Amino acid sequence: MLEDIFRDKVVFNGNFVNLLDGIKEYNQLQTADVFSEKWVTYNKDVKEKEQQVLWDFQKQWYLKLYGFKDEQDLASFLQQQSIVFDAGCGLGYLCEWFASLAPQTLIIGMDISDAISVAAQKYKSIPNIYFIKGDIANTPFKDGVIDYVSCHAVIMHTQKPEATFCELSRILKESNASRGGGHFACYVYAKKALPRELVDDYFRVKCKELSYQELRDMSEQLSELGKRLQALKVEFESPAIPLLGIKGGKYDIQRFIYWNFLKCFYNEELGWDTSVITNFDWYSPSNAKRYTQEEFQQMGVENNLELLHFHVEEACFGARFAKY
Repeated sequence: MLEDIFRDKVVFNGNFVNLLDGIKEYNQLQTADVFSEKWVTYNKDVKEKEQQVLWDFQKQWYLKLYGFKDEQDLASFLQQQSIVFDAGCGLGYLCEWFASLAPQTLIIGMDISDAISVAAQKYKSIPNIYFIKGDIANTPFKDGVIDYVSCHAVIMHTQKPEATFCELSRILKESNASRGGGHFACYVYAKKALPRELVDDYFRVKCKELSYQELRDMSEQLSELGKRLQALKVEFESPAIPLLGIKGGKYDIQRFIYWNFLKCFYNEELGWDTSVITNFDWYSPSNAKRYTQEEFQQMGVENNLELLHFHVEEACFGARFAKY
């Protein structure tokens, strides 16, 4: 089954193959490099207990983002699929989760960063997972061969997210009433208030000039700022400022600054290192496009996909589409 889904012959070395033939666009190269450093360092330096807290949080969030009632609901869905593609799998924790929920389903993870090599080594004992180092905007698959495409928190980091969305739609099978497949789960960043958007864009231009260590130091400083603002425990009532996209209402001071001016994320439950990589994740990659609800939903329309579920948060949108 595995060899039948590729346009050209692909030979795996165990559970891994490298199909990445260089990265031409500078922004995409810079984005891949910073994510390589981020995930390889995180896997090596952060205690397994803190990593597990993050993965457990991400799993519960995944269910909410894409409209699965609970883990059993996701398991039942995955078990009906033949092939699942985790597009932008990073360290592979979703691949491992999918594989454990559906041991008879073939799980394929792809990532452009060096995190994919860590994932392949870490999960080499799981027989139904394969990893490909490659670009999800240019996959090696034939048309219509994937039952379920999951692109969680990744597509906005590609060079042209709309083209990547089209590519992932291309490889998706048509939905079948008996098995419920042909689904595409995707997450994008949401556009924020105007001051925050302007600051974010400026940061990304400047961050191209910084080393990994400088980016890491800045991320730690932003996390420390978020921690100190939280400790103030100050709440106030803000007026609405529509021209700036600032919503009126009651705010904690840290969240007001976070949503409207500067990402200074800190979450005590997730831990210090995870808070730092969350800030790093936001400002370090050159490619990080944001969308309105309408813009994101339009991508589905343009690729003839039906919207099954749409989840809205201030920071992001999650959607599950079907191909009929």
